Amino acid sequence: MRLARQRGSGAGKLGTVSGLRDVAALAVRSVFGFLIKPPYVKVRGWITALVFEQRYGVDTDGRIPLSDLGIDDEHRSDYLPSGWLSMRRVLPRSSVGSDDVFLDIGSGKGRIVLVAATYPFRRVIGVELSRELHEIAVANLAQNHRRLRCKNVTLVCADAVEYDIPAEVTVVFLYNPFRGPVFDRVIDNLVSSVDRNPRVVRLIYANPEEEAALLATGRARLVKASRGMRPTRAWSRSNAVRLYEISPRGQALPLRGQRLAAAGRRLRRC
Repeated sequence: MRLARQRGSGAGKLGTVSGLRDVAALAVRSVFGFLIKPPYVKVRGWITALVFEQRYGVDTDGRIPLSDLGIDDEHRSDYLPSGWLSMRRVLPRSSVGSDDVFLDIGSGKGRIVLVAATYPFRRVIGVELSRELHEIAVANLAQNHRRLRCKNVTLVCADAVEYDIPAEVTVVFLYNPFRGPVFDRVIDNLVSSVDRNPRVVRLIYANPEEEAALLATGRARLVKASRGMRPTRAWSRSNAVRLYEISPRGQALPLRGQRLAAAGRRLRRC
């Protein structure tokens, strides 16, 4: 009886300690969310504007709700540009050849298109649904055309679901532009393009909310991952960037890729 009481007392103490830790963690997150994050975001915006926006003479920063763009679709994301350095974290310039063709799906005001055009790509393409954002991207490109390494840049105003991915595309960039069925259809289009014109496509996926759906296709192999260096887990994940390879049908995934695909299918069923 004494032993049981001692164990019960110990469990109670552990429960109390665990509860205190949870309360402390919640307090830290609350303080960070209300006091630290807002000025951090502002400072980061100032630095971005100084280093990149002013350098290129463009305005690609800021969040724009879809409703302000005349778009009503719960499976599409508000305009929010990826970081200027997002692509460089997983795709160094040395890994791009003169035959590579880049496609940014959901190109917005053209920030990543401009970054890609500083690489030795043969061609750079940006596809954007919003006419307003597309026109801003066109102006930003015209402002910087002479200083870009890749001069062959095409901006297309179209719905990514209906866009026919060119057979020459070898690198695709996504900054969490879609969710649910829209994401599924865009990935299906990409996989179909790879099968019709057999080649390996590198997919850069930033803020990979739909990673489970991607892996569930059984066609994507994780090659490289870059964590978002942010104070909280959720914010860190939203700034993560991952690089995958999508191969033609019939090319077996390595064992690790098969396991990831199986895990993705399990997550989709949950």
